[in-house]
Amino acid sequence: MGKDGFKKMDKKKEDVNDLKKELDMDWHKITWDELCRRLETNTTTGLTNEKYEEVFAREGPNRLTPPKTTPEWIKFCKQLFGGFSTLLWIGAILCFIAYGIQSSKYVDPAEDNLYLGAVLTFVVVVTGIFAYYQEAKSAAIMDSFKKMVPQTATVIRGGQTSVVDAEKITIGDLIEVKGGDKLPADIRIVSCSGFKVDNSSLTGESEPQSRGPECTEENPIETKNLAFFSTNAVEGAARAVVISCGDNTVMGRIASLASSLGSDQTPIAIEIEHFIHIVSGVAVFLGVTFFILAFILGYEPIEAVVFLIGIIVANVPEGLLATVTVCLTLTAKRMAKKNCLVKNLEAVETLGSTSTICSDKTGTLTQNRMTVGKETLTLTLTLNLMLSF
Repeated sequence: MGKDGFKKMDKKKEDVNDLKKELDMDWHKITWDELCRRLETNTTTGLTNEKYEEVFAREGPNRLTPPKTTPEWIKFCKQLFGGFSTLLWIGAILCFIAYGIQSSKYVDPAEDNLYLGAVLTFVVVVTGIFAYYQEAKSAAIMDSFKKMVPQTATVIRGGQTSVVDAEKITIGDLIEVKGGDKLPADIRIVSCSGFKVDNSSLTGESEPQSRGPECTEENPIETKNLAFFSTNAVEGAARAVVISCGDNTVMGRIASLASSLGSDQTPIAIEIEHFIHIVSGVAVFLGVTFFILAFILGYEPIEAVVFLIGIIVANVPEGLLATVTVCLTLTAKRMAKKNCLVKNLEAVETLGSTSTICSDKTGTLTQNRMTVGKETLTLTLTLNLMLSF
């Protein structure tokens, strides 16, 4: 790896460390005159059209940078050649090699190895296609959700009010939000009327949080004059100035930090890999052992090699891959009927092996509604018998 590669790794590590630091900003504490001076905006008329074009060209669209995606052909190849499929491919190749050796030695060789190799190839290809189709279908459904309703925002520029695409908003824009809207960026409240936001997606708070123009806390997350991107306005209306967009928002920082994490192997992938090592070791050991015994018993070298290949292939569980794929797919379909969409088939087994889910507040994994699931009435009857003689 060259110097450029190390520089990129160091820069990425520095960026991740910056994201882990405590949120440091003073937008909620400075005066309106200072804020307007920094952003070159106005709390009544908003940005001028000329200034908007300049800032938008510098800051770019108001959207989160999507994580790197894996090309579809690589996903397909992983399903076709990854994990347990590798062992089956090796078994199929050994079968074809054994048939080739027999064809070179005999005029009319037995076709058992040829058929077995073809069956193994068929099983691997069909299960690979099946698993890829299942995951691609789930991914397509998830992508379609993003395109259902494009988000818009009401913005004031040069004193004129208009509704624009949320991606066209930039720092310094004066916007209006009301109950039912999804906040398009991090904002500071100019004025409001009974304005409340749902911060459960950001902080886990289950109750709507009231917002106002006054700074109430040193912590920007807790102060009432700031509201954040991707949270929902549940009631009231407000006029506010955009202070952060896209990846620079609080939610953008969280998304960038989450996307920087690597993905670990699932429990079933670890178990399959361990199983492959055991099966491969046993198969090779038995194959070599019987290969040596064949030599000792006086078999020809070609026959001993065919015997070696046959022993190795015989220890490969050909039906295991298809069985695992079908079981996971059936479970995924059952979960889909419960409105749970499975993006990765291996995640089905991971969820099934989960014993405890820890969450700090309601709303993180639930519907954000506290309800009584079961009511138990206990009646204790105490009977005191007083016997007097």
